[in-house]
Amino acid sequence: MSERVLVVAAHPDDEVLGCGATIARLAREGREVYIAILGEGITARHARREEGNPAELKALQDCSRRAAALLGAKDLFLHDLPDNRFDTVPLLDAIKIIEAVITRLQPQVVYTHHGGDLNIDHSITSRAVLTATRTVPGCPVKELLFFEVPSSTEWAFQQYEPVFRPTVFADVRETIETKIEAMKLYEGEARAFPHPRSSEALRAIARRWGSVAGVEYAEAFALVRSIR
Repeated sequence: MSERVLVVAAHPDDEVLGCGATIARLAREGREVYIAILGEGITARHARREEGNPAELKALQDCSRRAAALLGAKDLFLHDLPDNRFDTVPLLDAIKIIEAVITRLQPQVVYTHHGGDLNIDHSITSRAVLTATRTVPGCPVKELLFFEVPSSTEWAFQQYEPVFRPTVFADVRETIETKIEAMKLYEGEARAFPHPRSSEALRAIARRWGSVAGVEYAEAFALVRSIR
């Protein structure tokens, strides 16, 4: 059986920003890659969650499905935690969602958010994943990695602990453009340069990490644990 990989993201587009090129590379290599998105997205743009437009939410979910297909993910799981309001629901709710996905898929590798991000939903997702993947007997997860999200990780300006310190780099020179194209599918989330979510900035970030790792383009990850 091929290695199963699970990407757990807080919002639609985080999966692309955080490790989109790596998803595409792993899928090309024959790994089974699954994506779970915990939050509904977009409703934080309104003063109250209930003011959100259901048509907007559906359109955003459609973007997620198209992006997942483009990246080569085997399946996508969408959930409805309140956008940028994860701190209003019990942490256990997020943990239970993740545990259910892990029980169903039995992934060996999990990628998720770095805990020091500016966005509260990212940090809560990180903690929830750490809890859901704790190394109790029978846990299938042997490797856990944190990714950065442009416009959240660096905007914390290293004021929150832990600081993002990558130790693993994925060579994505063959899939960086797939990541760029997947991000373009999120028309309401992509931005013009010099915003960190612009195509130019995403290439620049990948080139920067590539220069650190000695390749043309790379995505960077902080390894939490690896059991071999």
